[in-house]
Amino acid sequence: MTGNDTGWHALGLAIGHATNAEGATGCTVIRGRDRAFRCAAHLLGRASGTRELAVCQPDHLTDAVDAVLLTGGSAYGLDAAAGVMRWMEERGRGHPIGTGVVPIVPAATIFDLVPLGQFSARPTADMAYAACESALSDVVEEGSVGAGAGATVGKITGPAFAMKGGVGCGHANNDTVSASAIVVTNALGDVRDGQGTIIAGARTSTGQFADGERVLRTASPSVTTRGNTTIALVAVSASLTKGQLAQIAAATSAAFFRRITPCGTSFDGDVIFAACPPTGRAAPMPVVEALAVAAMERAIERSVRTARGRDGIPGLGDVNAAG
Repeated sequence: MTGNDTGWHALGLAIGHATNAEGATGCTVIRGRDRAFRCAAHLLGRASGTRELAVCQPDHLTDAVDAVLLTGGSAYGLDAAAGVMRWMEERGRGHPIGTGVVPIVPAATIFDLVPLGQFSARPTADMAYAACESALSDVVEEGSVGAGAGATVGKITGPAFAMKGGVGCGHANNDTVSASAIVVTNALGDVRDGQGTIIAGARTSTGQFADGERVLRTASPSVTTRGNTTIALVAVSASLTKGQLAQIAAATSAAFFRRITPCGTSFDGDVIFAACPPTGRAAPMPVVEALAVAAMERAIERSVRTARGRDGIPGLGDVNAAG
């Protein structure tokens, strides 16, 4: 778990998880603590599952969102957004329409229906409601929780030789600007550390890392490529327009390309959200982009380092817990 230095509180955001441990699925909600926030998105992969992504486009009428849902369950899991909307509506939070409100909740999903848990297990609206209710700013649980409960990485040599993915957080700051990132890593590719060394990914029958990119370059038609997606959100303290946030989301994809190899493939549904407070101080875009990338790189690495294995799929969290 990450502690009081997470930075989410200063950004006005709270994060909550709901987990179906037996089914190996769950959802994660990033919501404003007491107000809406500005949000944009970048679609990196070409096999995505999303809801209300249009509201994150710079030319959309809606200038702010109330929450972002990261969920398991593939397309089924997107229905869980109804629970976030219900939680918001009960508190009068959302886009005002007459005497009521319409909460704005974009969402993205990962494919976790196989190989872990139960195919019939999907995040529900009640689970998303509970994630909103339990959301905190000072402590954010990482690893095999929430939307990361059924996540795996390194599936190029087949699901039996994959490793556990999960939820990770990362943070970066200078004297004037801060960035905090959360990611659910469920990638086709391998995850690398800051030196470029594979730390979690596709394995051979002898337990060594296969190097997924190398395997793909010499692949036979039997190579496994389906069932992947890494979804993430990076929040920055600078107050930016939606157009600028869209640039931050796109720039943050550099972290994916550095730490996940390969990423953004035809069989990945990678989506990156970028968020900021509706008011605040401006900051130079290159500075904000650099901090966002750094925060996301750390989040990706932590998403596998904290993930506990299950059902025969090992996780680095098993080693870290033992050590």
